[in-house]
Amino acid sequence: MSSLYTKTVTNVIFPLHEKLKKHDTVAIKNKMEVSQWWATEDILDFQLQRLKTLLSRINQHVPYYQKLFTDIGFKPENVSSVSDLQQLPFLTKEVIRENIDDLKANNAVGLSRFNTGGSSGAPLIFFIGKERVSHDVAAKWRATRWWDVDIGDPEIVVWGSPIELGAQDRIKQIRDKLLRTELISAFEMSDLKLDEFVKKIVEFKPKMLFGYPSSLSLIADHASKKGIDVSRLGIKVAFVTSEKLYDHQREKIERIFGCKVANGYGGRDAGFIAHQCPEGSMHITAEDIIVEIVGSDGQNLAVGEAGEIVVTHLATKDFPFIRYRTGDVGVLSNETCRCGRGLPILKEIQGRSTDFVISADGTIMHGLALIYVLRDIEGIELFKIVQESKLLTNIFIVVSSAFAPESVIKIESGIKERLGMSVEVSIELVESIAAEKSGKFRYVVSHAIN
Repeated sequence: MSSLYTKTVTNVIFPLHEKLKKHDTVAIKNKMEVSQWWATEDILDFQLQRLKTLLSRINQHVPYYQKLFTDIGFKPENVSSVSDLQQLPFLTKEVIRENIDDLKANNAVGLSRFNTGGSSGAPLIFFIGKERVSHDVAAKWRATRWWDVDIGDPEIVVWGSPIELGAQDRIKQIRDKLLRTELISAFEMSDLKLDEFVKKIVEFKPKMLFGYPSSLSLIADHASKKGIDVSRLGIKVAFVTSEKLYDHQREKIERIFGCKVANGYGGRDAGFIAHQCPEGSMHITAEDIIVEIVGSDGQNLAVGEAGEIVVTHLATKDFPFIRYRTGDVGVLSNETCRCGRGLPILKEIQGRSTDFVISADGTIMHGLALIYVLRDIEGIELFKIVQESKLLTNIFIVVSSAFAPESVIKIESGIKERLGMSVEVSIELVESIAAEKSGKFRYVVSHAIN
């Protein structure tokens, strides 16, 4: 049962906030709360109509696609299936960088400049219009309500984006106070800061947490080590995103905070792609997002096969994202969810292509194969694995006094068993390991696959 204050924020303050920003978030969210219960076939029919509208608009107003459609003889009016998208080339970060001005619609008004965090390389600069912002916020809002929490419920956000952390002006401070949102910097994870974070969570008593799984699990672990019980604060759900969620992180967050973990998948560039419902399914925001799974040859794969996630965002007429290569690896499902929603399901999100490693003989495997070697060794508090080449892997480890020196040999042996006995494994004990520039933390990075 929502409090009177939460209802006031949900029904009055936040709608007014969005209206002042000229966003249609409330109307879009209300429509999405109806369409999520449609049959999957009806959702896909709606998706197709939106795709045809988008393609027609960009053919009229976006120079890059006007030229592309002419060059390849593509006619939006002839589109009769989502599969017709396969006639178009992929949109990559390189294409965006080279054509950033021509990707802007000539009738776009109020475009905002954005960039990715650059956790997988150089940051990508792109632009977003008010339509897309409204749709992305509405999709996130709808998914939040699946967990019996709403805008206005007390929330702790653990984040590292320079966009959020660099915008603490007076207006934003007032907004966050009204919405009961407290921001914690994921960049600062020293013992002293962790003490402050745990104290803030205990005092604030949030209904929901939001942040990187690595950061939330680190805070949870710190509270447990300090003997502070945070399981009875009334936290209902921890929303995690922007990193791969590992099983051990989910277990730790749920056990220590006494709440469920809801995984979310998306990004600033690709949009709000999928979110986990209480039944455990990762539902695609299909009213806005078309997801393709593509193999190494660039061809679409069948449902159930793992490949790169390629996204078309249907609310991007001002700066289109059509067949955008995310660099992530995933699997689609044709199953239906017990929750009753007709939204399609993303069965697996296996991580970025650079979250995989390659052995000396060319076998590609998930980074978990190496993570398992280190994860359960006593005394290891944090680690990072960097595969420099097929024949060199560097491992950085933060250890406690419980770490036994002979464990170094065990780690080296375990890594070699998986990557090959000819591989050089360099292990370095360090005082700390920095997160990426975005604030995310990556346990495995491979420079050997691409």
